[in-house]
Parts: sequence; structure tokens; C-alpha cells
Amino acid sequence: MGPFATQLLAELGADVIKVEAHEGDNMRHPAPMKTPGMGYMFLNLNRGKRGIVLDLKKPEGRKALMRLIPATDVLIYNVRPQAMARLGLSYEEVRAANPRIIYVGTYGYSQRGPYAAKAAYDDLIQGGTAIPWLVSKTGAKAPNYTPVNLADRVTGLHAVYAVTAALFHRSRSGLGQSVEVPMFESLAHFVLGDHSAGLTFDPPAGDAGYARLLARRPYPTKDGHLCVLVYNDKQWKTFTDATGRPEIMQDARFATQASRARHISAIYATLAELFLTRTTSEWIELLEKADIPVARLNSVEDLVADPHLAATGFFTLEAHPSEGIVRTMRTPTDWSESQPEGQRPAPRLGEHSAEVLREAGYNETEITELANKGVTRLG
Repeated sequence: MGPFATQLLAELGADVIKVEAHEGDNMRHPAPMKTPGMGYMFLNLNRGKRGIVLDLKKPEGRKALMRLIPATDVLIYNVRPQAMARLGLSYEEVRAANPRIIYVGTYGYSQRGPYAAKAAYDDLIQGGTAIPWLVSKTGAKAPNYTPVNLADRVTGLHAVYAVTAALFHRSRSGLGQSVEVPMFESLAHFVLGDHSAGLTFDPPAGDAGYARLLARRPYPTKDGHLCVLVYNDKQWKTFTDATGRPEIMQDARFATQASRARHISAIYATLAELFLTRTTSEWIELLEKADIPVARLNSVEDLVADPHLAATGFFTLEAHPSEGIVRTMRTPTDWSESQPEGQRPAPRLGEHSAEVLREAGYNETEITELANKGVTRLG
């Protein structure tokens, strides 16, 4: 979540300095990779950043980081607050060096509750916020996680808006502050917006779960799968006219938005039978002509080759200095006046250590001495 949040901020133009220990970020190591420590996920998460190695457990490492703090707008950390305090990097200590700093903690749980000191990873937070349970309610044989780092990335998005809002507040008030962005609360906010259902009310007015989301899935066709949403009354009339099935809406269960919501599993079962009667391409041609929301079910390979993404310039082939040609993604947002520019490649371990230390006021002799003592690594 920390690397994802700072990836987004780097894409938007922030000068991000990534501080790593000598062993490097864990995400350097998932394969595939061309060079040890430069795995594909690290390349994706760390474009646009400068990388410095500091052993923060050594006094000289902490001192070097603290020399960067006065010129720093935001410090984002991705460990428990107790670990930051042990390193001598609590908010109080950092604020003493820069009262205007925005100090952002992304970690598992709010520090106001009994889970405050617990470790957390994406898997645990998905489980704690009922996502595998919801998957089981869709008819799956067993609970399962979503196959993306959903909790990490949702929390990272919360961290980005927290940073920008805190900077805006500082521009108005002159005040820095500490901001907490906990995973558990961030994903609970995300899940319960859809699925609190009857538990929204006290006493409860029904069970948890949004029935349509629990019932939906891609529809099998004669030769593949299709993603279709026939939703409002206008779309249903258009759909039943286009498919020659007006009797569907003559069924009282399916005649109105409210009645369809009450019988969502039944209407989806009816659609599932219907979509088996044609090929995917035949359905796409018919439904696009009728202006019914439809999309082909892509594989990851299909997504990378998607013609829309090619036309919008979403992907760029970049020459990385150590990894060769790398496919990169641009920021998904477009700006009329301040479009973010291209990014530097993800850093090798310690690639910018000397550069950043010079900016902190160290001379060449001091930088070499820090490297010899194992405080830093020069990439």
C-alpha cells in the first residue's frame, strides 16, 4: 500500500525518495525478472522514484534520514507505528525536525482499537472484512480471496487522497499533521458500502449482502463468456425487443426494477440460458447495436493487447538501464492544464543513495564512509 500510494504520487509529479534496507523491498523478489532484485512488480510499483539504502537501525542511518526531513513535505511509512517509534522516527520526533511535515502511516488497524499492535497483510484484511465469505455466498465451493492485492491497493488510494487533502489543509493553515490510514477500516468502508444491506438499520432490517452483486457473474455463450449488464427499465425493454423475448418483461417478477431486484437470481438464471444460444461475437454485435452495456471477458493477455488501451497511449515501451525493454503504464487520469510527464525507471537498490545524501549536505568523503560502515549502499 505504501509503494502503491507513492507510485501514484510519483505519477502525479511528486519527487519520491524510497528508503530501503540493505536487503531491499520484498517486492523486488517476486519473479519473473531479468536481474536479481528487479522483479516485475517492483518495476511497476516504483517507477518515478529515487531509491536510497539506509540502515535505520544504525544511528548514522537515522541521522541521515533526519537530515532529509526539513526539506520533505510528506513522510509515508508502511510499518506499524511501534516500529517507527523504536527507530526514533515517531511523529513527535519527526515533527520536531519539520513542524510542517505531513506524516502518514499506512498499516493494519486504527491505533484507537484493540487490534492496534497486530500485524496485517492483504490476505488477513480481506478475510477480516468478509471478502472470502462474500465469495462463498456467490456459490463458490469454498471461501477465497480476490486474486489481486485489493486491501493494499484500496488503502493506497486512501493514502493518496489523505496526502493531497493534508497538503491542501497545510496550504490554508500552515499546519502539518499526522494522518492514519489503516487497512482494516479502509477496506471495511469499501465492503460495507455495498454489503451492509439490512445491517444498515438498528435493529437490522434484513441480512447483509447486496443480492445483485452476489448473483452476478460472466455469462457463458456458445464459445466463451460475456459480461453484460441489463439494468434499468429502458435497457430491459430494449434488450427484450432486440432478442425477440418480450415475454420476459411480461413476467411479474421481471416487470419492474423493484421486482427484478427481489428476484435477481431468477432473472440472472433466465439470462444465462439465453446467452448460451449465440456466440460471444454475435452477442456483442447485437447488444452494441441496441446500446446494451456489454464487454468481452478478457484474460490478462487480452487486457495488455486491448485496442482501446493502445489507442489512448496507456502503455509505453521504456528502455530500462538494467532490465532492457519494459512495458510501463501511464497514470490513468488526464489533465487539461498539468498532464503528468514521463517517469524515471524504477531504481536499482541504492541507485540514488549518493545523489540524495549530497542533497542532505553530505560530502563525497562522508558518503563513502557511510557506505563502508554499512549505513548505506551505493548503487
